[in-house]
Amino acid sequence: MMTIRHLAFAMLVLASTILVLEKVPGISAQLVCKGNLTAIMTQCTSFVKKEGPKIPPSSACCETLKDVDIPCLCQHIPGPIMSQISMEKALYVGKTCGAEVPSGTKCGSYIVPPSPPHSPPVA
Repeated sequence: MMTIRHLAFAMLVLASTILVLEKVPGISAQLVCKGNLTAIMTQCTSFVKKEGPKIPPSSACCETLKDVDIPCLCQHIPGPIMSQISMEKALYVGKTCGAEVPSGTKCGSYIVPPSPPHSPPVA
């Protein structure tokens, strides 16, 4: 009888913890979207920060993005991070690493624009 109460209490604590953690920016993204947000921020920050030119990402950055659901991650970008990164650069990094984000996807407050039409080759 006592074991069932302990198990029920443990389940309640676990459920409460998950609900609380989902409200913490970054942790909810890791739980829902796959990938390691800390590793992404460590390996890719220099390629997406607002200052400086657009440069191709490193192989380490691309490796951290390999299994991440980028459109999902876009839905969980906290405001403080949005204020520090260039979404154009972030989408460039994703595309360069093979993880394109469909046009119309909302990343924080940024909406991914349509791709420019391809011009026919000049003969």
